[in-house]
Amino acid sequence: MFKLAAVLSVLAAPALAAGLEIDVTGEANGTIVIDLFEDVAPNHVAQIAAIADAGDYNGIVFHRVIDGFMAQTGDVQNGILGGDLSRAGTGGSQFGDIPAEFSDRPFERGVVGMARGRSPNSANSQFFIMFEPGYFLNGQYTVVGEVTSGMDVVDAIKRGTGPNGAVIGQPDVMNEVRVTE
Repeated sequence: MFKLAAVLSVLAAPALAAGLEIDVTGEANGTIVIDLFEDVAPNHVAQIAAIADAGDYNGIVFHRVIDGFMAQTGDVQNGILGGDLSRAGTGGSQFGDIPAEFSDRPFERGVVGMARGRSPNSANSQFFIMFEPGYFLNGQYTVVGEVTSGMDVVDAIKRGTGPNGAVIGQPDVMNEVRVTE
């Protein structure tokens, strides 16, 4: 009976959350490691992982970076290094938008959230990493993970000096994004 209980407890335990490793170059150079919260935002995590697995995040810039707030990336349509970045931040991916998965996880330093348009159900491929707490985002944006290593790399990402934090000139880029188990 003890063996059966042990097996059942293992089977009932949630799977380990997937993660991302992001190699960044530019003013920032290094790897950011993110633990994705599949138990908190399973649909968002599945979409991010699918986009990363397809290689679509490779070569995507950090297009909106606001000092003391966050660094945003992930526009796989309009944020491609070497492309016309004038529309970076307006695109998504080959996948559809995702309904909000709000939680009680607060937006602390290092938390990763999904960017979206006016509708809470418009998140697609873009995400942001918090430089500092942003509690005004709590319950308004979906938390998808947190940085577990490489906050020094996040802190070094080139800041935007254009309207609404737009990065002017050569932005930092996600050279390669890998899904980890």
